[in-house]
Amino acid sequence: MNSTCALALTGLLAASSVAAGETGFKQATVREFVADMVTKHDFDAAELTRLLGHARAQPKIIAAMRRPAEAKPWHQYRELFLTPTRIQEGAAFWAEAQPWLNKAEEQFGVPAEIIVGIIGVETQYGQHKGKFKVLDALTTLAFNYPERAEFFRAELENFLLLVREEPLDALNLTGSYAGAIGTPQFMPSSYRRYAVDFDGDGKKDLVGSTADAIGSVANYFKSHQWHPGQAVVASATIQGDGYRGLLEQGIKPQTSVTKFAGYGVTLGDNQLSAMDLGALIELEAAQGPEYWIGLQNFYVITRYNHSPLYAMAVYQLAQEVRAQHDVSVAHN
Repeated sequence: MNSTCALALTGLLAASSVAAGETGFKQATVREFVADMVTKHDFDAAELTRLLGHARAQPKIIAAMRRPAEAKPWHQYRELFLTPTRIQEGAAFWAEAQPWLNKAEEQFGVPAEIIVGIIGVETQYGQHKGKFKVLDALTTLAFNYPERAEFFRAELENFLLLVREEPLDALNLTGSYAGAIGTPQFMPSSYRRYAVDFDGDGKKDLVGSTADAIGSVANYFKSHQWHPGQAVVASATIQGDGYRGLLEQGIKPQTSVTKFAGYGVTLGDNQLSAMDLGALIELEAAQGPEYWIGLQNFYVITRYNHSPLYAMAVYQLAQEVRAQHDVSVAHN
């Protein structure tokens, strides 16, 4: 094991050993994972086994994975995030972080309100970063959640590499039940790939640095092909049944806006370019379905979380916070 890794795992060798049955994981599966990490990344087998021996299976994590908020209808999901408190706190967060938001918008081309919207939905501006130990979450999902074991095994691998690269506490770092970390709730693979040291202190700190969180969200969006200055969504109305074929195509924009009329879809925004591509989005409102055209930037938001409900909540929160921010600026 290299010296960086040894520093990241300082103190583990002195900890008491844990009996195999206490962890809640099949030891053959853990041994296979450790062997892979030794082969692929030159980890020390004994130290890594010791570290994983401190993880505990958490059945409530699996239960939470099986009842995501995105399973709610839109009108209920929206109410979780579009609240007066979250809007007001978003404007306050914007005022406090204005220099970093300006820098991010200039450097990456992502509007301040979208960055604030993401952070607002994810952690209410850093107030709720998650209470599960990341090690527990990722080992539980990697070893005891067969539906997505491959994905979470890769995230556990990335987490172990991350704590070798950054000054993070492998044993005590907390995050979401899915193992997402910090103010912007990056999964370990995203942390390693998209996090930036935006405040220039030599660390990519998504837990303690608001600046790094803002810059990293902006970098993530730019890397996923955010189009600066372009719209996110357009409202739509439908007639007939032709629109159903568009819904079957999913949320990736692939239909020219000039062709929507042929499916019985009328766009409420006439400012879109004939070159724009969109996808028809149906959301379950309280009084019946509502329809939107999701454009490239809407699709980019879904790269953060693949649910169109999530992307719409981010967008609408962003617009509300922007309005509140503008009012505050106008009165100062």
